[in-house]
Amino acid sequence: MKNVFVKILGTERKRASEKKKCPPTPTTVITPPEDIASSTSTRVPQLNHNTNNPDVRLFLSLDNPRNVPAVTVDPADPDRDDEDAMNGNKDDNPMNLGNTEKTTVKPNDFEFLKVIGKGSFGKVLLARHKTENHVYAVKVLQKQAIMKRNEAKHIMAERNVLLQNVKHPFLVGLHYSFQTPDKLYFVLDYVNGGELFFHLQRERYFSEHRAKFYAAEMASAIGYLHSLNIIYRDLKPENILLDSTGHIILTDFGLCKEGIVGQGTTSTFCGTPEYLAPEVLRKQPYDKTVDWWCLGAVLYEMMYGLPPFYSRDTAEMYDNILFKPLRLRTNVSAAGRSILEGLLQKEKDLRLGANRDFYEIKSHDFFSDINWQDLYDKKITPPYNPNVSGQLDLKHFDPEFVREPVPASVGRSATNGSKLVSASVMEADAVFEGFSYVPPAEDAFD
Repeated sequence: MKNVFVKILGTERKRASEKKKCPPTPTTVITPPEDIASSTSTRVPQLNHNTNNPDVRLFLSLDNPRNVPAVTVDPADPDRDDEDAMNGNKDDNPMNLGNTEKTTVKPNDFEFLKVIGKGSFGKVLLARHKTENHVYAVKVLQKQAIMKRNEAKHIMAERNVLLQNVKHPFLVGLHYSFQTPDKLYFVLDYVNGGELFFHLQRERYFSEHRAKFYAAEMASAIGYLHSLNIIYRDLKPENILLDSTGHIILTDFGLCKEGIVGQGTTSTFCGTPEYLAPEVLRKQPYDKTVDWWCLGAVLYEMMYGLPPFYSRDTAEMYDNILFKPLRLRTNVSAAGRSILEGLLQKEKDLRLGANRDFYEIKSHDFFSDINWQDLYDKKITPPYNPNVSGQLDLKHFDPEFVREPVPASVGRSATNGSKLVSASVMEADAVFEGFSYVPPAEDAFD
């Protein structure tokens, strides 16, 4: 989903394909700049099943939206489910919130100012806390839509990861999570420098210096997640935001996988087509190195304008990921080409980061001029400043969302009889048990 502040889980579909043995890894081909056609970051893959590779044929049959169960809506009004839930139509049974702090959190604690994002399960709104006067991004999701698509466990995983991310400078922080009978609320850091995708689309590509800075901050964030035994699995420009001074912030943790210790693996098929690692595409077990592949793909895109194996023909793109040699321009430094070759190694056991994870990344020559502690402390001046005039400057958000009226129901605390549903309610339905989170009083508004 393009130009959305916090991408709402539900735009990717999880699928499965046969386990196949990896073919030998092709060698890297260095090509001069004139051999690669100039292009923009506007990417619209086209489904085309004309391929001789059985892996890709099977994958594309699963990739066809007609083969994937979907939520049924009125074809004349595709936003009907979204609007019904946002305007007060509630589930019959409130959810079990689990043990929470004594302090209650409810929708009418906030003044909802603008819609700044929209997705399959709800909306993201700019909101001000009425008492503390702090500004947040509030992600409001519909329980009914989540349950129809069987995504409850991913929502809970996102909430769990967000709780662990609060103290890292390059990961969006969660301040509150709470629920009403029909909706879930994430109260998140508000970041208004725009998506990296937005800036890349406008500028086509970045200088190597600028790309290196962003890649270093991404690597720091990914390395932190790995230290918590979490694989991110969805690194892409749409999930990377710039803050008001130009530092990156990773958001959207709905595809994260927890509990991956050491060289542990998982096999769930998920991600975004342009950035899928070969082992994921083959439905083989994969490990933390899948994130380093994605870092390589994003770094390549920042320097060259498109993902490394991109094609408008989806079948061809998957073939490219599996079999095509990596092509690199000669106007990128030797260290730049070297790290791309290492990160985009098709054999995961030979990939940069396979042995010592983040340590291998930060020790590479490409990052030799980066002081990693200064980077973490935000002492390095970003190469680009979004030049926002203040917290309410929305120039880096899609006008399509900003012009949309704020649904009245998001600011009302849904009722069950005459009682407010807040973070202290305990009910029988355990689908979203433990979702609600209220910080300890001393941390409430750091």
